[in-house]
Amino acid sequence: MRTAEGGAAEGGDPGHAGLADLFARPFLETVWRRRTHRVSRGAAVPAGSMSYRSPHEPRPLSELEEAVLIALTGCTGLTMPDRPFDDPRDGKPIMAKPNMTMAGRTAGSPDNAQGTHFFLINDSGTYFLRRLPPAPSTPLDATSLVARARQAKVRVLDHRLDVAEDRRDFPAYLDSNRFLSNLPGTTVLFPVVDLSHQYINALMYLLTQPDDVRPTLVDDRNFYQPAGVKKWVKNGFLNGDIKLPLGALGPLRTQIEADLLLQNLMLSAEAMGLGAWIHASINPQIALGDPKFSRAYGRMLGFTFVTPRWRLPDLWRWHVPLPKYASLRSQPVGLTSPDGEPLIEAACPPAHRTMTEAVDAVIRAKFGPGGTYGDKEVFARIYKEEYGQRYLAEASEYEERVIDCTRDICEYILRTHRRFPAHTDAIHVPGVWLQVHHVETEYYDKFFADGLTDAHRSHEGLWDD
Repeated sequence: MRTAEGGAAEGGDPGHAGLADLFARPFLETVWRRRTHRVSRGAAVPAGSMSYRSPHEPRPLSELEEAVLIALTGCTGLTMPDRPFDDPRDGKPIMAKPNMTMAGRTAGSPDNAQGTHFFLINDSGTYFLRRLPPAPSTPLDATSLVARARQAKVRVLDHRLDVAEDRRDFPAYLDSNRFLSNLPGTTVLFPVVDLSHQYINALMYLLTQPDDVRPTLVDDRNFYQPAGVKKWVKNGFLNGDIKLPLGALGPLRTQIEADLLLQNLMLSAEAMGLGAWIHASINPQIALGDPKFSRAYGRMLGFTFVTPRWRLPDLWRWHVPLPKYASLRSQPVGLTSPDGEPLIEAACPPAHRTMTEAVDAVIRAKFGPGGTYGDKEVFARIYKEEYGQRYLAEASEYEERVIDCTRDICEYILRTHRRFPAHTDAIHVPGVWLQVHHVETEYYDKFFADGLTDAHRSHEGLWDD
């Protein structure tokens, strides 16, 4: 086995020259030299006098190259609940268990919600990447990486997620992207974000504020009326003078994790000497199979959509003029594998009969048996000595008033707007994806003064089996 300059990464021999080079490559060098390389092996670039057509066949990523990228989308160890338990102003306990999971990832997420799921698209099909238990904190060797990647992949389509060749234009693809995006030989990583579970969790976190500054949720799509919280204002639990519109919550920043993960993936692909390109994906509604587009483009990924039944108030609340336009408010709520396995289930109907049941399911997932804060062994691994048990005993959880008020808000949203959430989608699609490919090195050498890094130039010798 050849050994790259710099040797193996700390933690042992990675068992592969390309991995050894990747583990030893300076981070700042990769960041400083990061540039988008859109032209993949085998591609053609129609550009007037600078037109170029590759003399090569497309060359897909190897299983190991894809396995590295798959590992970077997943869990990488355990995180730390390093937050205060008490308000330093008066010593009162503050809620200190907001996390949805204690598994660490390569990018941060509000309350560690980790709502981002990835699809991987290559020449052999389209795959959902299943969340695996946390990997060791040190880099894995080649054999382990490939084994974990195989465990993670669930094939949902036996072909590339794409539209017909004669439909590769707007609204499916944007402008010049359609000539270089999602081509044979490329690997595409496509994120979608389940906002629903964190939407419920974040509502509870909002309601843990001190008594005098706990906000009153109002509905900006219903004349700014209290969002199911009149009794909570009346009994003093909420401050009626501090009004927070549901629309202002948006996706509660949960979608940011996907963007951070894409950037990490792009930097890692660059360090491997691959081309990496974050750009507009297929229109998200088309890609997921929104009923507004499925007649023209097919079911695509085949997400389950819910379309609220039209009612007269939808005219002024959501500007939906007639029942025949009800699909304007359709939203994705889940995905099932070809074998019937639920892959994504939003915390709302139809996965739950009521929003009270959905809220209770979130609570159980956090505090019930085997839940995030119910597994003492996990905290024994996070903390030294007996500090894990101290944390579980001393850190406060959501009080019952917080949970009850959240139930009322969520029930109000579903009752009033016939979907949950109403002001954002249960499953959000950022609308960008990352394409990774082998670079057409001759193209960059021909036209650009500094188009390639040493990682690109040495890639073939290090990574080819």
